[in-house]
Parts: sequence; structure tokens; C-alpha cells
Amino acid sequence: MNHIIMNHEDFMTLALEEAHRAREEDEVPIGAVIVDNSGKVVSKAHNSVICLADSTAHAEILAIREASAHISNYRLLNMSLYVTVEPCVMCMGAVIHSRIAKVFFGANDPKWGAAGSIYNFSSDGMLNHKPEVRGGILKQECSRIIQDFFRSKR
Repeated sequence: MNHIIMNHEDFMTLALEEAHRAREEDEVPIGAVIVDNSGKVVSKAHNSVICLADSTAHAEILAIREASAHISNYRLLNMSLYVTVEPCVMCMGAVIHSRIAKVFFGANDPKWGAAGSIYNFSSDGMLNHKPEVRGGILKQECSRIIQDFFRSKR
């Protein structure tokens, strides 16, 4: 993965491409990209909960696993996570454990969000790592794909 980009919207566009892949597999369309501090894409993933029959196979978790394998280290220091939907409790826990420096997301998740919507793990003084978090990147596009998916299921 030799993408070198320095623009939040471009990284989120890559995450949206992953979300579209998830949609094609009839998975909840969430995509994630992890980028190092030089702007190099280290990993990309999308939700694969159904395909893998694994409740932990969220886009963020799969991207973290791939990035950790790529650098042979569970600590993803100075890396940023771009994800189309606000991370859940499990995924924010993984972000904190892996020491990801920054989390950028598109759409808020009012039912599961742990980066500000329901919980805010990034500002919890009891935890030993506090990633910087910023939401709203390509918010309309990220919201649209998830809303369209659930609308089609009803």
C-alpha cells in the first residue's frame, strides 16, 4: 500500500471505498484506514462480521490487526485511524490499547459511539492513552452510505 496523501478528505475517501466493499458483501458499510505520520497508508479494512462469523471483525479492529502485523508491533504510535462511522466501545478500546494517536471519523453513531456520542473514551482521565479525536470528515457521504444500507433492510 503505497498511497501517500496528506489530506483528511482523501483518507476518508479511501475509508469510504472500503465501506462500499462492505456494502457489496451485504455487511454494515463501514470502512477504516490507518495512516502513519508521513501520510503512508499502512492498512485498509471494512466490516466483515457476517463474512467471518466474528463479532469483533469491525473495520477498525481488522485495520488495527493488519497495521500491527505490517509493522510487527501492537503499538501503532504516531498513526491515525480514519473511519467512516464513529468507533464503538470495543473499537475505541482497541484504539487506546494500540496507542493510535489520532482518530478521524465521518458520521456520528448515536447508538454505539464511544468517541463523543454516548461515551467519550478519548477524554476519560482513568485511561492511560488519550487519542485526539475529530468527527465530521465527509460527514454527509459517510452518513448517506450507512443510512441507505439500513433503509434498504427495512
